Amino acid sequence: MRLSEVKRKTKETNIEINFSLDGSGRSTINTGIPFFDHMLDTFSRHGRFDLDIKATGDLHTGCHHTIEDIGIVLGQAFLKALGEGKGIQRFASIIIPMDESKAELVIDVGGRPYLVFEGSFSGPIEGVIEPWLIRHFFESFIQNAKVTIHANISGFSDHHKCEALFKSFAIALHNATKVVYDDGLVPSTKGVL
Repeated sequence: MRLSEVKRKTKETNIEINFSLDGSGRSTINTGIPFFDHMLDTFSRHGRFDLDIKATGDLHTGCHHTIEDIGIVLGQAFLKALGEGKGIQRFASIIIPMDESKAELVIDVGGRPYLVFEGSFSGPIEGVIEPWLIRHFFESFIQNAKVTIHANISGFSDHHKCEALFKSFAIALHNATKVVYDDGLVPSTKGVL
């Protein structure tokens, strides 16, 4: 089983994450930010990842530190669970609609952190999460997970755009990390991710 446990405590947050790449989509998530809990549950369910997140943060100052630090720790937990990445598909792409909204996402689990993020949100999502924090979550994740993501969102409802984005992220990550080769090799000309 490809699983991990990562803890990170700072003066601003205390995050504990248990993560399994080979799960069933079960999650227990408590970040103190209900809409973000919903997005992380969506990520778990559609990616078929088992995910436990226990997070406390200085929410009296806003969501920034908590969302950023969850991105950091989830990226670390993903990288630890992935291990050497022997036999994985490595690349994946997906297009997910949600009513009037659409998210397109391509991913390379290749050891190179890079984010291209196209699209925007019109205001605080569900009145709580500042629009730039969604992109910042992905920046924090990819820097620690060492993956490349190109994401494009469109539509009218910020809720729907965000949910389509997290679903596409989950499914693409699931597909890219499937073990599809039984040769025991890492899918890279370098021999390592």
